Amino acid sequence: MAKLKVTLVRSTIGREKSQIDTVRALKLRKIGSSSVLDDTPQVRGMINKVKHLVSVEEVNE
Repeated sequence: MAKLKVTLVRSTIGREKSQIDTVRALKLRKIGSSSVLDDTPQVRGMINKVKHLVSVEEVNE
């Protein structure tokens, strides 16, 4: 299965609670923190919701 590396590049301060919760669900805490997640429709939907706060790249394993 393909993997995605998601990195938090902008702060969640002043954002809606649902966006903050989505960032936490992606296992991101501080700016610059990254997590490698499976490329599933659910993860893609979460990324799409906070696309202005994160950067995404594909990871080849």
